[in-house]
Amino acid sequence: MKRLEVTYRNAAEADLLRIYRWVHEAGLSPDIANGFLNRLLERCDQIGDAPHGGRARDDLEPGLRTVPFEHSAVIAYRVEADRARVVNVFYGGRDFEALYRDHAPDGDA
Repeated sequence: MKRLEVTYRNAAEADLLRIYRWVHEAGLSPDIANGFLNRLLERCDQIGDAPHGGRARDDLEPGLRTVPFEHSAVIAYRVEADRARVVNVFYGGRDFEALYRDHAPDGDA
């Protein structure tokens, strides 16, 4: 399979910003927050190399897949015809399964 471009839904971009702020405000240095965010973005980009490698989560929403990140985050994405689209990034033990069961997290399509 060819490599897919990885794009981000607006909700995922907002999630990443919240995660950066949380790490920074937790008393850690901006360098640590930047490093964490860069590693997280690198992991998101790797989804394009093996887009079907994540765990299928059709039980939460048709076409949804997830991959863990450093035991502290979960990346939720969908494989589309020409890209892998990150739809949300959940951090710090958020119960993302409950969010999806109640309704899909807010954001653009």
